[in-house]
Amino acid sequence: MITGEEEWQARAKCRTADPDDLFVEGAAQNRAKAVCNGCPVRTECLAYALDNRIEHGIWGGMTERERRSLLRRRPTVTSWRILLETARTEHERPAAGRPSDSTEGWSRTG
Repeated sequence: MITGEEEWQARAKCRTADPDDLFVEGAAQNRAKAVCNGCPVRTECLAYALDNRIEHGIWGGMTERERRSLLRRRPTVTSWRILLETARTEHERPAAGRPSDSTEGWSRTG
């Protein structure tokens, strides 16, 4: 049986990467973070690292230092998974009153 954690990990862009390339220091972290660009499960990955206080490696496009800083700034968050998934849903939702995929319904003047 595949758990929710295993399901998102199976879809991760980095699943075939060498783990040594994701657990790096210094300037190499920018290359490792680039692997996360366009990953379909970046939100789930970051939430997993934050909820589990993972201290090493690049997770969801953030370094351990960036994650520690975020955790310090938001100490009252009890579930990063819920917070990040809610934020993603809100971001993906079309703005109220705006057409979602065209300019249909908007008048042009001039």
